[in-house]
Amino acid sequence: MVTANRSGFPEENVNNLGKESTDVRVTWRCGLRRVDFSDGGKIVGILNVTPDSFSDGGSHPEVADAVAHGLAMKRDGAAILDVGGESTRPGATPVPLDLELERVIPVIKALRAADPEVVLSVDTSKAAVAREALAAGADIVNDVTGLTGDAAMAETVAAAGAGLVIMHLRGTPATMQQAPEYEDVFREVRSFFERQIALALRSGIAADQLVLDPGIGFGKNLEHNLTLLRRLGELSVAGYPLMLGVSRKSMFRGLLGAERADLAALTAASTGLTRARGVLLHRVHDVRVNWLALRLAEALQPEGNSIAPRRISDSL
Repeated sequence: MVTANRSGFPEENVNNLGKESTDVRVTWRCGLRRVDFSDGGKIVGILNVTPDSFSDGGSHPEVADAVAHGLAMKRDGAAILDVGGESTRPGATPVPLDLELERVIPVIKALRAADPEVVLSVDTSKAAVAREALAAGADIVNDVTGLTGDAAMAETVAAAGAGLVIMHLRGTPATMQQAPEYEDVFREVRSFFERQIALALRSGIAADQLVLDPGIGFGKNLEHNLTLLRRLGELSVAGYPLMLGVSRKSMFRGLLGAERADLAALTAASTGLTRARGVLLHRVHDVRVNWLALRLAEALQPEGNSIAPRRISDSL
């Protein structure tokens, strides 16, 4: 018999962390909103309001520009908009708290005013930024440090009832690509997920608020990234949905010698392939082509396949 613990998640799943699961939750609770996976995976649109992000830094210097781009991404198929005010590209240095707040809070407020129904995420590792962003209208905290960067983050998320993305990062953005080493990258990332899930649950965050991200390109070389991508099904532990962010990443150049103009197409190919391996959330810059790849991957699944949605969403 499966019983539920106080987090609202079956004890059977909590006690079997680290085992592959084909039983992934159908909804992600994000404060007052729910992300429903019954009609398939979701696209998370990247909305960087930074001057130095690796791919689109400086593209949205004014609040109005950022809001217009965010709403355009929603029209193109993004179910979630992820707003970030601090670059996490390799070699990036930390941004002062006041500057990060200055960048993200006006954009989140303006997006919420423009579209009361849009699901908003804040990409931050600072609890103070998360707290202000949630108060301004964000629903999700996307923490690239996976609750290791700020001791107050778990309490902040728990108090708000927000959705939380726990991402794996080895080192810091400033140092993470300086010869990263693992004895076994798959086991170490999965063990990290187990520890951080347990921390989140102890802190009062319910299991249905959690999503996991293996952090492709964050403190990992090409072989590390490929190992994780090949074993994605095993990383989806205990029913927790996976989010993946490979959009326009340098691994495509290292693996294939791809040019910058090729990166959007290669990202879309990855979206389709990884959706077939069970990934439900795909964080991307180029929304429309990835939405199409996602829906195609789902439409081609045999009836009854474990990743096939109950119904296929064929409209934006």
